[in-house]
Amino acid sequence: MEFSRIFMISSSVLLLCSSLAYGQDASPPAPAAMSPSLTPAPAPSPAYVNLTYLLSVAGPFHTFLDYLESTKVMDTFQNQANYTEQGITIFVPKDSAFKALKKPSLSNLSDDQLKSLILFHAMPKFYSLADFNDLSAKGPISTLAGGQYTLNFTDNSGTVHLNSGWSRTKVTSAVHSTDPVAIYQVDKVLLPEAIFGTDIPPMPAPAPAPDITPSADAPSADSKGAASPSKSSPSTSSSHMIMNMGIWSQLVLALFGGWLLFL
Repeated sequence: MEFSRIFMISSSVLLLCSSLAYGQDASPPAPAAMSPSLTPAPAPSPAYVNLTYLLSVAGPFHTFLDYLESTKVMDTFQNQANYTEQGITIFVPKDSAFKALKKPSLSNLSDDQLKSLILFHAMPKFYSLADFNDLSAKGPISTLAGGQYTLNFTDNSGTVHLNSGWSRTKVTSAVHSTDPVAIYQVDKVLLPEAIFGTDIPPMPAPAPAPDITPSADAPSADSKGAASPSKSSPSTSSSHMIMNMGIWSQLVLALFGGWLLFL
């Protein structure tokens, strides 16, 4: 009796263990561990363009740099160059252009006018030299000064000419021309009509060409040739007179000799 009880208990334990093992085998497999996804690295930002450095190593553009710093326009230029998709185009006068500026004088401008004048030297977009051929047909082009501060361009056989109303100049060299920044040297300070008005002084007339027409008193080559016989005529007449006097003297001597023979 005791043996049968032990047998039943053992059988029950075996059945319970086998059912647990079967249940574990029949359970669905655990999902495979997901590998962490790799997020793409952010695209590297373009190299920062230091306009102060570019203008310091070229030129000399010290006067223009001083105006950029004193008017705080350099910050505007730097932001436009490095934090916009359009980029920037700057026209930079050399120091000699500011020294040659006699009238009007920049010293009489207010702070706002001086700031607008410096902003007038830049456009809010990158333009290569080849782009100015198209700009010449578009009429006035806006500058960073905005409003009525516009420039007109003319491309003459690859030479870019600028007209601000008061200033007519041209691009003499490219200091830097890599998107998004273009810096071009000009030989005059750009003076806008929005500050100095439309009463633009006339352009100086070109110097007249030297007059090489011979004067009326100056003898021509033909007259010289024609006058040469007249110059030689006195010498010819004098020679004739000498010959005639020689003949007459011989005749007088002959007659005098004959007269002596008859005496």
